[in-house]
Parts: sequence; C-alpha cells; structure tokens
Amino acid sequence: MAEKQRILIVDDDENIAELISLYLTKECYETKIALDGEEALRVFPEFKPNLILLDLMLPGIDGYQVCRELRASSQVPIIMLSAKGEVFDKVLGLELGADDYIIKPFDSKEMVARVKAVLRRYQFSAASINVPDQQGEYVEYPDLIVNLTNYSVTYCGKAVDMPPKELELLYFLASSPNQVFTREQLLDHIWGYEYIGDIRTVDVHIKRLREKIKDHPNWSIATVWGIGYKFEVRR
Repeated sequence: MAEKQRILIVDDDENIAELISLYLTKECYETKIALDGEEALRVFPEFKPNLILLDLMLPGIDGYQVCRELRASSQVPIIMLSAKGEVFDKVLGLELGADDYIIKPFDSKEMVARVKAVLRRYQFSAASINVPDQQGEYVEYPDLIVNLTNYSVTYCGKAVDMPPKELELLYFLASSPNQVFTREQLLDHIWGYEYIGDIRTVDVHIKRLREKIKDHPNWSIATVWGIGYKFEVRR
C-alpha cells in the first residue's frame, strides 16, 4: 500500500483546522495540526509534510515569518490561507515562496482541488529532478538547459532548485525566443483555470527567476515596458 501523503495544517483557529483536517482525511491524506508558528517550525522536521497549509495571521510568529524560515532550508509546497484578500498580501506571500494563496472563507472542494494540483506539480518535479540525460521537451542555450520533461534546470553547469511554476514560466518564455508575451497571456498559459489571481503574480515569479538565473551575454529575461516579458536572445 502506498504511503499516505502528509499535510501540515497551521491555523490558530482550532475549529477551522479540524475542519480542514476532516476534509483532507476523507481524501486519504495524513494530517497534523499546529496552532501557532512556533509549533509549526518545531513539528516540521519530525512530521516531514509533503505540503503545508499555512494561515498568515498566527499569534507570535506569523505565517509570513514561518514561510520565510521554511524556505531557507526547504522547498516543500506551501499554500497560504488568509482572510486578507488584498493584492499586496498575495504578492508578499508569493515573493516569500508560497506556491498558492487561498482566501478565507473558502469552499472545501476548491481547497482540496488546489492541494491536489500543487502536490501533483511538485511530486512530478521531485520524482524527475535527478534524471541526468536531457531528453523529451527541453530548450538549451549557452550555460542554460530547461527540461520540461524531467522538470530540471541546469545553469552554468549546476542544477537549480526551482518550483514547478517558475520552471514552466522559464521554459515557456525560452521556447519562444524574442517573442513578447503580455502578463495576461503568461498568467493564462502557465496558471490557467486553476488560478484566480492578479497579474502581478507573473511579476513575482519573474523576479524570483532573475534571482536564480542571472543575465547572460547571449540571453536574458527582458522586460518590455508597458507590455510584458520576453526571453531575449542576442546573436
């Protein structure tokens, strides 16, 4: 029998946490509840979750800080939960490394669907990241290989740890060199129907890509002011 996937639920509202746990347990996930940020950081190494549902408004260490500390050592998928639906809050959460953002109150079916979607992307990436040969769908430039088949990125001869959406965005841009895409086009193609969010999500992911993949003499991720972005190749 396959091992159950583990989900850590971090929420100071015990009723909400128990309800989320009930829905996920029905979907055959193993869950654990932490009622504050300190407890979440303490149980994380022992529980080894496959995904974390993280409330932002926690007593003591808030969800933003928990996310920041986890990202310093782990790429475990994080879905942020918050009653705050402002664009600033969503963007900040994504900049800190969250994989998705759900606004309270939320529909249980949507929550479960998002959990499955994030896990599906992450597991495919994790299962394939160590495949050494470049095969299938990939693009290659000097000092850069982006492989969509095994979800790997090699930059200057070294593997780069990259969440699925960042990799998919980089691959999509690099597959059409010098073609300009609007933020709306990128949001629709990469996130599609699964995501209901703001176009600044694209800006956040581009920023994170540029922090990991620096401009090269032969290519760069370029901003086309007033329009969007392109993968610029210099001959």
